Amino acid sequence: MSDSNKKPSSVSGAIYTVAILGTFLIIGWLAWLMLSTKPAPIGADRSVERRKAAADLKLADTEILNNIGWQDQSKNLVRLPVDLAMQVTIQKAKDPKAARADLLARLDKATAVPPKAPEQPSEFE
Repeated sequence: MSDSNKKPSSVSGAIYTVAILGTFLIIGWLAWLMLSTKPAPIGADRSVERRKAAADLKLADTEILNNIGWQDQSKNLVRLPVDLAMQVTIQKAKDPKAARADLLARLDKATAVPPKAPEQPSEFE
């Protein structure tokens, strides 16, 4: 008779069951460990910096739009809020010739190019 006709004993079946169950438990534990320990998303700190910079820029823009201030003090250019600038424009527009002359004068003043710096004389002169 051969040994291949023997039925597996209940002990060897229990060992196989425990081994398979243990394998599943180890794989489940490794999967849980891998999913529970996530690193911070890439660029998360950069995202916080960008949001802060955007908020600061928005605050500065709001400050500029709503308050009077110097645009270019050397040229005596003042920055006005939109509502006040509209009121000033309406007042000046009552006399169209004077308003146009004033507008052209302010344009020339705002876009004036500073004089060229004098050239250094040659050391051979």
